[in-house]
Parts: sequence; C-alpha cells; structure tokens
Amino acid sequence: MDILTANDRPGEYPASWYAATAEKLPRLPAARGALRADVCVVGGGYTGLSAALHLSERGYDVVLLEAQRLGFGASGRNGGQVGTGQRVGQKALESLVGKERASALWDLSLEAVALVKKLIADRGIRCDFAPGIVHADHRARHVADTRARVRGLNEEYGYGAIRALDREEIRHLVGSPDYRGGSLDMGGGHLHPLAYALGIARAALAAGVRLHEGTRALSVEAGPRALVRAEGAEVSADHVLLACNGYLGNLAPAVASRVMPINNFIAATAPLDAPEETIRDNRAVVDSRFVVNYFRLSPDRRLLFGGGESYGYRFPRDIEALVRKRLARVFPSLAGVPVTHAWGGTLGITMTRMPHFARLAGNLLSASGYSGHGVAMATLGGKLAAEAIAGQAERFDLMASVPSPRFPGGTVMRRPLLVTAMLWFALRDRL
Repeated sequence: MDILTANDRPGEYPASWYAATAEKLPRLPAARGALRADVCVVGGGYTGLSAALHLSERGYDVVLLEAQRLGFGASGRNGGQVGTGQRVGQKALESLVGKERASALWDLSLEAVALVKKLIADRGIRCDFAPGIVHADHRARHVADTRARVRGLNEEYGYGAIRALDREEIRHLVGSPDYRGGSLDMGGGHLHPLAYALGIARAALAAGVRLHEGTRALSVEAGPRALVRAEGAEVSADHVLLACNGYLGNLAPAVASRVMPINNFIAATAPLDAPEETIRDNRAVVDSRFVVNYFRLSPDRRLLFGGGESYGYRFPRDIEALVRKRLARVFPSLAGVPVTHAWGGTLGITMTRMPHFARLAGNLLSASGYSGHGVAMATLGGKLAAEAIAGQAERFDLMASVPSPRFPGGTVMRRPLLVTAMLWFALRDRL
C-alpha cells in the first residue's frame, strides 16, 4: 500500500480545520525533465522547507521536491505545540548519551523554539502563536516525578520558565477532573501548524528556492553528484537531504529500518460557548499518558483535541468516534459537543523517541523521526542540515551521535511487535 495515498487524495490537503483556515499557496508546478542544483531537498515539511530557506540564504541553488502539497504531512496536521526539550526527558537523555551531550541537546531544543519564534517575527508569518504549555499528570503517582523534573530543569539546567502546578492550580488552568498536578512551561507555546509551514514556504520562494509540488522521488543515488529520480524529472545535485519523516516509504531502507510511520488523530469541535472553562489563558495542554492526549483552543473558540494512535497504513473508518471517546474522558461536559472536523496524519517515530539524523553517504543526509515533537526540532533540523552541507557539521553530528537502533523484526515484523507493546502501555495508562 502507498503511504502517500493510503488515506489522502493526490494533491489535496486533508479535510482538517487547519486546511480549512490556512491561507494556501497557489499550486506549485511539478518538476519536469533534467534539473541541476547545488542541493536537492526531498520533502516539503518543516525540515525540508527550513533547510531550503537556510541554504538559499547562504547562496545555494536549491530544488525541493514534494510528492503532494507543501506542509501536506505531519507538518500541516499536528497539534501545533512548540515544546522545549527533546521528546525524551533530560534524566533519560543523560542515561542515554551522558550529561554533557544531554546538556548540549537541551540547549539545541531551546534554540529550536527560539528559531520558530524568530521565523514568525522576521517573516511576518501569521500562525496565531501563543505562549505556554501545560503538562498535565493524569495519575497522582506522576506528580512527584514532575516536581523532580521541574526542579532539575530549574537548578541543574538554569531554566526558569517552567514551574510545577499543584492540583488546585491545574484545575484552574484546565477544566477537567482528570488531572492531579503538572507543570506550566512558558518557554514553549502553540501555533497553527499548516499556516506556519506555508509561511516558511513563502520565505523560501522569496529567497529563490525552486519548490515543486506533485513530484514524488522514486530513488536516490549518491556519488560525486547525487541523482534523485522522480516522476517526470531527475535532479542532479552536489548534495541531497531526505526530509520525509513518516512518509519516507522505501526511498532509503537504512532510514526506514529506524524510523517507523504511525498515525495520530485530531478533532475540532464547533465553537464553544465558554472556552475558558476548558482551558484558561490560551495555553496548550499535553498529558502524561503514554499515548498522550494533547489539546488547545483555536482563535475561533474551538477545542482542538488530539489523541489515539493506529499502526497500519490505513486510518480508522470513524476518526471522530476514536477521538471523541478520549475527549469525553478528559472533558465529560463536552461528551456531546458537535465536531466539525476530524483528521489523521502520519508521523515518524524511533525506538528511542529521539530524532534520527544520519549521513547516509558523503553528500546524502537524512533528518526525520521526530516522534511527535517536531514543530521546533524539525525546523532546527533543517537549519542543522543546511549547516552540515555548508561544511559546519558539528551540530548535525551531535544529533546524529544519539543512538538510533533498528526496530526489531525489520520492516515486516516491527508493526505487530509495536502493536503488542502499545497495548501494554495503553493498559498501564488505565491503571
């Protein structure tokens, strides 16, 4: 089954609230014939668009190939949360790579958030950025761990933008009986993810990047000049960046063995009469479940609620019912609220839940596997890839040094093994 069209029509955005409200670009032409460039970027999400923009501003001639529409994949469908830190907590990261590298990775995460804010400000991207992310503990046993995590960030990492929340404070911020405590991180925030992606695309166009939609890459060959063969075109380039995340398919088996596609789902309610009774102060919220719930309010007073996963290529038949069940558990008073949009998207996860950066050959790079934490890190990932192509690879190599084991069972058996593991974690969430 083709992951690019298993759930979507060729050349069309999904029927999401994001697609309904974003100011879209005119459809860009497909690549045709033999093209030459300094760099060919494959994938038109945050990583690819950021890399193309930063490379062009360094003077490189860049061709970007997108199989569908710019921002079509996870970049245009996600929960919109711009989080600090990596997907893995700092203590777990210290165990994985040591304190020194964990500290450097923390600094990169703060730079990633700062880069998002700078791009929005400097390029005039209208994407409704708002500060603040609440991490909500759905079990009392998580509260002490959250307090320890906050204390560690405050004291060991000098990060003062986060504070712990007790039961009363989180009930004030999040109108749900489901949460016992948590934290508020004012260093992060939330935005309209598709509008943000298209804002970077506009900046890349203005910088001279040759952006092509409807152009699916079929194969990549490294060499003195790399060659990307695509439907109706081929691109010869000094460097190639693969920025495909969950939609990579079989383009690079070495990456596919470490980055696995999974699906996640979001529903948008009709405008609420009293949205402040759901979330106060326009914060985003993510909870402590292994398969997390994440939610925020839109500027037009809707609750955008995400949750639930699936592990086959096809989305479930009734996405609304899947998400509504989780929404009703968090907000019982909204159990019958009308839902106007429900959609799914495919993201890339890794075994460690850390991004997978790799130099597949001397002039062939890949950056993907953001594991649901990609708005900021994928934007920075593109910049780091641009630096590496320009000969300053230290920061890209830092990301690439994080262990990224293959999924057990190869590309055939990894999915049933993951399903078994996820069922166990889902049971833990209920205990």
